[in-house]
Amino acid sequence: MAKVTDLVKRMLVGRALRSGQLHEQLLPKRIALPVFASDALSSVAYAPQEILVILSLAGVSFYSFSPWVAIAVVVVMLTVVASYRQNVHAYPSGGGDYEVATTNLGKNAGLTVASALMVDYVLTVAVSVANGVDYVGATIPFVAEHKPAVAIVIVILLTVVNLRGIRESGAAFAIPTYAFMISVLGLITWGGFRLLVLNEEIKAPSADFSIVAEQSNLTAFAAAFLVLRAFSSGCAALTGVEAISNGVPAFRKPKSKNAAGTLLMMGLIAITMFSGIIALGLASGVKVAEPSVVAEDLLRADGTPVGHDYYQQPIISQVADAVFGGGSLPFVLISAVTALILFLAANTAFNGFPVLGSILAQDRYLPRQLHTRGDRLAFSNGIIILALGACLLLWGFQADVSRLLNLYIVGVFVSFTLSQTGMVIHWTRHLKTETDLKIRHQMHRSRVINFFGGVMTGLVLIVVLLTKFMVGAWIVVIAMPILFLMMKGIRRHYDNVAAELEIDEDYEPAMLPARNHAIVLVSKIHKPTMRALAYARATRPSTLEAITVGVEGEDARRLQEEWERRGIPVPLKMLDSPYREITQPILDYVKTLRRRSPRDVVTVFIPEYVVGHWWEHLLHNQSALRLKARLLFKPGVMVTSVPWQLHSSDRLLGRPEPFAPGSVRRPWHQTVKEEEKQVKTR
Repeated sequence: MAKVTDLVKRMLVGRALRSGQLHEQLLPKRIALPVFASDALSSVAYAPQEILVILSLAGVSFYSFSPWVAIAVVVVMLTVVASYRQNVHAYPSGGGDYEVATTNLGKNAGLTVASALMVDYVLTVAVSVANGVDYVGATIPFVAEHKPAVAIVIVILLTVVNLRGIRESGAAFAIPTYAFMISVLGLITWGGFRLLVLNEEIKAPSADFSIVAEQSNLTAFAAAFLVLRAFSSGCAALTGVEAISNGVPAFRKPKSKNAAGTLLMMGLIAITMFSGIIALGLASGVKVAEPSVVAEDLLRADGTPVGHDYYQQPIISQVADAVFGGGSLPFVLISAVTALILFLAANTAFNGFPVLGSILAQDRYLPRQLHTRGDRLAFSNGIIILALGACLLLWGFQADVSRLLNLYIVGVFVSFTLSQTGMVIHWTRHLKTETDLKIRHQMHRSRVINFFGGVMTGLVLIVVLLTKFMVGAWIVVIAMPILFLMMKGIRRHYDNVAAELEIDEDYEPAMLPARNHAIVLVSKIHKPTMRALAYARATRPSTLEAITVGVEGEDARRLQEEWERRGIPVPLKMLDSPYREITQPILDYVKTLRRRSPRDVVTVFIPEYVVGHWWEHLLHNQSALRLKARLLFKPGVMVTSVPWQLHSSDRLLGRPEPFAPGSVRRPWHQTVKEEEKQVKTR
């Protein structure tokens, strides 16, 4: 079984890499851009649409606010990109927002950022994959009918690719990401050329539709609230910006410079694509509504509802239809690469979450297993946990993008705000000691950028909480404190264990036990029992006895007779079990020995079978496992397993080597006979 699982693992993940090959996994900028920026770039596929969807609640007339909403989103994006360029230079170790907040605002602020980022990373995978399934579902009805299942399969495939290592996954995702960038920029360029130079009209498939306003005659306050809600949905375009600051260690040297350059390229490309898509969408007359009300609220030119047979195409598909024509090769290409980039956008989280988990585990806020690199030098445990969380969300929310987006971006703006606040404190602290005028000028400039970024992202966070709390963001508001308390509890546990195990200066080594009482558990007289007896005698304990539990009177009597007939020179003690229980009588007997001599130790020898097939484990050793689990909690009790390899394990793993180097291999049955003979003669 072990060889089979190892073969499957090698086929999926690849051969193991040595620790010394870690430098080979570092990324050049051309690969780092698609690895870390795919989330931010892919957000142009749904962020412009979400602005229009929210504004459509008040009718098509509110679409006139969308350019101003888009400008506000672009301003925030520029601010965040500029702010994070300062982070990358100041904290290149890869801790990102968590390290900034912990160093400058304290541990609780750092844990708040960590909990927010972990929630956001899981949602990034869920939202990106669900949106990608929407694009595929526009052309393949089967996918649209089975969205949750298809989305989960995609997450599993992404998990396998990322388990193969960051460099290999980056190379796999580079071509689709660049294809998406070129396609969308080409779409914007050609669409703008047709509109501005050729003065041609471009018309989306939904241009002749009208929208039934769910909210009419809005007060000024209600209208402003709706516009702010559209702005908060559009801010989904900012997700993924923080991933580069968390992934600086993955860049080639000079790490900070390369990471800052990649961040700038990502910001400029994302802003261009976001602005171009929403501009072409408005120019071509795109109409979109919330998925739950599309059938009734979208009306055709004759005033009839589009009905349940209508599948609402995403905004990029509608713009591509308007610019290139539906069914054309460019239209098909853009639809395909958009769906693909949305799937691959989850890769940003697959690179950010495991690194953050590793840092938290190193600081003892998460289980230590998250700090361990896997065979391919990736943080495999973090990758698997992220995938499980995303799959649960996709299943629970039925891969509905609109419902998932209501949970989105709360966490990322919490981390944005605390990070920028921490950076202001960072520059202020360093200005107190810096005397070089040129460096002081740079620090003043960086502090102003981070201060403006902190104010801006703080205001956006307030808007997001106010507008999204009742429609789903409350789930994130509850999840973050739960994660925070969980991490505090894990740290408290590790601290308590360390304090309990620490050796201080006054520590005196424990005295050797006065005596060692050895017990060999016996169920029947067979080869494993004889080996356990021989091994127990070889340890030369103070006392040695065999223990069996008399569940069935006739079996117990036969065992006693055979024991005496064979003349085994170890006393056999029969424990009564009126309720046919095996474990408790042994525990009671061990407790009696400990009570009688508290300074002595009791060593329990347990014969065990070693089997070679997974299903054989279900048939053997269950009693031994239960007994060992109970004995481990008994102070002063040592548990020793004496293995007996069955033939199935020999065939699978190869026959074991002789006990002594250079000795002649003997059949197992001959070895056991010699052990029996030694027991009798002793």
